[in-house]
Amino acid sequence: MCGGFAFLLVLSPSKVEMFGPIRKEKLDVLVKSLEKGSLVSEGLTRACKKTSKALDEVLETIITEHEETTNVDKTSHEDFVDTLVTFMHQNIDDGSEQNHNIDRSNMKAILLDMIVASIDTSAATIEWALSKLLRHPRVMKKLQDEIQNEVGNKRMVEEKDLKKLNYLDMVVDETLRLHPVSPLLLPRECRESITIDGYFIKEKTRVIVNALTIGHEEFESIPFGFGRRRCPGIQLGLRTVRFVLAQLVHCFNWKLPYNISPSNLNMDEKFGQSIHRAQHLHAIPIYRLEAHHKLE
Repeated sequence: MCGGFAFLLVLSPSKVEMFGPIRKEKLDVLVKSLEKGSLVSEGLTRACKKTSKALDEVLETIITEHEETTNVDKTSHEDFVDTLVTFMHQNIDDGSEQNHNIDRSNMKAILLDMIVASIDTSAATIEWALSKLLRHPRVMKKLQDEIQNEVGNKRMVEEKDLKKLNYLDMVVDETLRLHPVSPLLLPRECRESITIDGYFIKEKTRVIVNALTIGHEEFESIPFGFGRRRCPGIQLGLRTVRFVLAQLVHCFNWKLPYNISPSNLNMDEKFGQSIHRAQHLHAIPIYRLEAHHKLE
């Protein structure tokens, strides 16, 4: 009874009114916090719109410049955008009911996808490859020796040299096996019921393929996917990664910062749509080509 009486005293109208300033103080904190959040949200929306407009202007400029040079003989210097411009200005009729023509909006979307998809994934793969090489100095030395034998130390690697660098191909392939560009491939849907390794998969079941686990446990590599939905940028991606990695390894010797050894280099992953290092790689480059070939 005493406890109940005390409870009523604490919650009496006079006591509730007495605590009013405290409630107002805490509520003011909440309102100010939400106000800041709304301002951030509004600012982010404005920033996104501004960025979107700026990107559109850049892409429009690129397309226009390529359109203005379509009548110029530049077959030896034709690039990806030139090919898209050609497709945009021609009618493609394969006899089907589908429209295969691309307009300006389609072209901008394709260019934006190429920029976003290629930069993030290629950068992550190059960083992982260099990390692995720093963890295994013997492999780094073997790769440098291969490039040295094919290119020498009087010039930088050129793209035409890549086809002769077989060990480089193996280094990149192994990096992609252990650190695939996309750990989880785009979902597939079963067209019919099927049993695989004793597991019954019902028709219309959505299946997500774990490329990361396959690479680690089954020693198979499908970093770019497979089938009709395989990444169309596989050749561009591989060429970019191989070329950049070859330059970095050939032009420089690399050493880890003070008090970090190959054995204790942090190799933790940050999971996401593409797998990045949890901590960016820090390494010190030392130029190794002949002095007069240093970049200005």
